[in-house]
Amino acid sequence: MGCGAVFELTPGADGKWTEKVLYKFCSTTNCADGANPYAKLIFDSVGNLYGTTGAGGFSRCFVYNGCGTVFELTPGDDGKWTEKVLYNFCSATNCADGAIPYAGLIFDSAGNLFGTTYGGGSSGCPGQGCGTVFELTPGDDGKWTEKVLHRFGFGPPAYDGTTPEFGSLIFDKVGNFYGTTFYGGKCVDGPGCGTVFQLKRHAKGPWTEVVLHSFQANGKDGHNPYFGLVFDAAGNLYGTTFLGGRSSSCNQGCGTVFQLTSGTEGRWSEKVLYSFNGKDGIGAADNLILDSKGNLYGNTNAGGTYSRGTVFRLSPVAGGKWKELLYSFKPDGDGDFPGGGLIFDSAGNLYGTTYAGGAYNGGMVYKFIP
Repeated sequence: MGCGAVFELTPGADGKWTEKVLYKFCSTTNCADGANPYAKLIFDSVGNLYGTTGAGGFSRCFVYNGCGTVFELTPGDDGKWTEKVLYNFCSATNCADGAIPYAGLIFDSAGNLFGTTYGGGSSGCPGQGCGTVFELTPGDDGKWTEKVLHRFGFGPPAYDGTTPEFGSLIFDKVGNFYGTTFYGGKCVDGPGCGTVFQLKRHAKGPWTEVVLHSFQANGKDGHNPYFGLVFDAAGNLYGTTFLGGRSSSCNQGCGTVFQLTSGTEGRWSEKVLYSFNGKDGIGAADNLILDSKGNLYGNTNAGGTYSRGTVFRLSPVAGGKWKELLYSFKPDGDGDFPGGGLIFDSAGNLYGTTYAGGAYNGGMVYKFIP
């Protein structure tokens, strides 16, 4: 099936879009250039692209062909793009530097890159480690240096989160990080029910992690957040859980949309804004996005009228409740099983992707016009 690619879509005057593949992974021996990119790409100020691959690279790793990479794609005057691996994970003893970066990256104002890894770091978790938060800093010689800001752990006394999945980190106004972990926390249900965490930046010394919310074993507040968070203008956090909620239509719940609100003494309170029930979707498929009116948009990987996934909008209404409007993908080449998040253009149109369906049943890029 191949190892993944980076592509560009360009609109034409006739309304049709033309695809161009900018780079195909596993183009080098033993996939030293990386393989299997899962997350969104980001641009720097001069038009270079940055991303992660969940496999490939120089290191040997668990059951994968490599532990993953951070890469850069640079455009040339001839229209071709050149890939450069900035960092190979599992370069340290016992993968203490992290392994398998599923999530995307973010820049700070100084040009440093930050991200998470699914595995590596602490050895206190079963299998491949508990995961990390890392920083990559560019040097004058063009080389990048990795620094682990936090290694996640399992169980007491901190009841830390473990194994951050596909959600990229976000900053607040003073430079603290926020993110989610799929497992860990105070929940005693197997490997844990997941957390929302904060990494506090200090002028000197290490970063400090604070668990803002541990999801509960009963799952009513949500269970296992796969993806990341988004802030509104008031500083509230919004996210999704892949499982849990109050619907009994799914074995472990069909997933939720939740809000975290900051209170006194640094405590945060969680509120479930919406529980999916299967008919309106199952399992949120990426980060939420907000419009200027405070509406939340996202997609679900499955469920809906035809069990092929949905796109949804949650709008706040009187009484503190949220109302859902949605689109269910159809079994007619419409696209099946959304994967990856949504983005707006300047006109308010929504764009997203599906894993399958479309004219060739290989997935598609879709657009919604308001």
